[in-house]
Amino acid sequence: MHRNIVKEVKGIECNECLANIEKEVNQLNGVSATIDYEHKTLTLTIEKAKDLGKIIDRVKDIAGLHQHQIIVKEKRFENKVIKTFTVENLDCANCADKIEHQVAKLDGVVAATCDFVSKKLVLEIAEASRAEEIIASAHAAVRKAEPEARLVEREEKTEEEKEGRRKLLWDFLTLGIGGVLFTLSLVLELPTWQELVIFVLSYLFVGGKVLLRAVRNILRGRIFDENLLMTIATIGAFLIREFAEGAAVMLFYQVGELLQDIAVDRSRKSISKLMDIRPEYANLKSEAEIRKVSPAEVKVGDLIVVKPGEKIPLDGKVIEGNSFVDTTALTGESVLRKVEEGSEVLSGFINKNGLLTIEVTKNFGDSAVSVILDLVENASSKKAATENFITKFARYYTPVVVLLAAMIAFLPLLLFDGATLAEWGNRALVFLVISCPCALVISIPLGFFGGIGGASKRGILIKGSNYLEALVNVETVVFDKTGTLTKGVFNVTQINPQEGHTEEEVLMYAAHAEAFSNHPIAQSILSHFGREIDKSRVENYEEISGMGVKIRLDGKEILAGNSKLMNSNQIAFPKKDAIGTVVHVALNHEYIGNIIISDEIKTDSFKAINELKALGVKNTVMLTGDSKKAGEEIAKTLGIDRVFSELLPNEKVEKFELLEAEKSPAGK
Repeated sequence: MHRNIVKEVKGIECNECLANIEKEVNQLNGVSATIDYEHKTLTLTIEKAKDLGKIIDRVKDIAGLHQHQIIVKEKRFENKVIKTFTVENLDCANCADKIEHQVAKLDGVVAATCDFVSKKLVLEIAEASRAEEIIASAHAAVRKAEPEARLVEREEKTEEEKEGRRKLLWDFLTLGIGGVLFTLSLVLELPTWQELVIFVLSYLFVGGKVLLRAVRNILRGRIFDENLLMTIATIGAFLIREFAEGAAVMLFYQVGELLQDIAVDRSRKSISKLMDIRPEYANLKSEAEIRKVSPAEVKVGDLIVVKPGEKIPLDGKVIEGNSFVDTTALTGESVLRKVEEGSEVLSGFINKNGLLTIEVTKNFGDSAVSVILDLVENASSKKAATENFITKFARYYTPVVVLLAAMIAFLPLLLFDGATLAEWGNRALVFLVISCPCALVISIPLGFFGGIGGASKRGILIKGSNYLEALVNVETVVFDKTGTLTKGVFNVTQINPQEGHTEEEVLMYAAHAEAFSNHPIAQSILSHFGREIDKSRVENYEEISGMGVKIRLDGKEILAGNSKLMNSNQIAFPKKDAIGTVVHVALNHEYIGNIIISDEIKTDSFKAINELKALGVKNTVMLTGDSKKAGEEIAKTLGIDRVFSELLPNEKVEKFELLEAEKSPAGK
């Protein structure tokens, strides 16, 4: 990322002094200054962070000469806007770097990131009111840096993908024809001039676009790049009559480029397919009708209707209805979550059974789905230190390679007796070929992007390669229990009847009590019961929030729920310190037993904990809302070092913050 450092200078009340100071500051290297006469401020834009202290000191000196004591502080952009574009025809990492630097120079751009792997240009624009003007300038800057490149809005992406497929097909075709011609020239015994013609045709089919790019870049004054290296090396081979070598080098180079394009494209698609959670429509409710519209058309305060099986398209609050929602796409938790009037819901949740009317609280661009999609699509724009080093290194690499190749070709003629230009020139050409920087420039970003894509396939979102690189220093890993270490699927593990009652009796009454419930615990009891229930026998069904259910079955009153339900009905029951959730059952105000429901540990959790420890993780911690005994039992089974039990969701956050404060300075 190329980020301009923007500082605001205050304390200069005289307009003439402002103008004079601006003029002198603009003469400094690496800084530009602009005046805001209305607010009596001077805005400094500094290109390099390492020059910051030196430049600010110099600005203070200049202001001092004009008898002013100034205050320098961070410039705040209240109306900053971030725009993301896809860059079509972006062929190499060097090209991305050129575009990034060209766009970052534009007035009004706070920061710019052009990432080759994701083909994204992300612009931070200081003022939303100037967005159109700056975007137009960005289009021009991109064309100046790379004439073939083009910025497109996200909506145009489908056409871009079609163009990408056409380009891939063309590359296969030209490589195929070039490869066939190359093979024929090797197999057939032809006169030298005919052999040369076929090799040249093969060379032009395979490497024609490399030659054209090299010529265009030279005409634009950008001489040193990989296209020039390949052109010099291969044409040089033809000049020393090594026709086969010249054509072969270009052929293998282009095969490598094709394989690289395929690898990068697969990495892009792996994330795109994984994150296909964007809702396609919203059911907008008005006084007259309910109509399908794009989620982007819905405004804050509008009402939307979500039917069973549909995705919730925007963040909002339930104002009518109740249901269970699947939050897996956003949270990874497989346990359904109950929502009712007043519940907050996020876009990306899937409504499982009830009809919900939701009041929208956020525009689509600010909703959870959009935020997550932006996070993943732009993950590689947050570059690791290694990537930044490689990008900068590549700028100086190519000129150095050309200089070294020239030295290899000509210095031996001066230093060694019998050295010939043919011999050492050939060695210089070989050196140019093997020194092509493409693999160097693409390997690090592609490695990080592959890691991010691989993690995404396993349901892990990584914000950027800088965070992936930081994992090297991780010493503590904190796990939530349900759905992470355990399956999030509940099963009946024990039935404990009171004296005078049977397991079958306790299970039967509990199953009838839960017959109308969609709660995961109720479903586990019904599944364990395993028989069809005649719901017509169930009367006066009442779901008591946070406690359980109450019904009448054949004239008998049945209660099934937690200890709070028993206490509220003055029913005495034995304390049960069990591993799992306890469902108490009462018949006509008499306690008849309980059912223990437990979450199963995932088969690979133990292996994962051991592998983390083998990789150098010193502390493993589990946070759970379960009882202390249940938490300790699971921690002991998995070999987890510390466990915190009986935590509410907000308490888990607080505990995590305490653990964050405990970490060592070097670790994380």
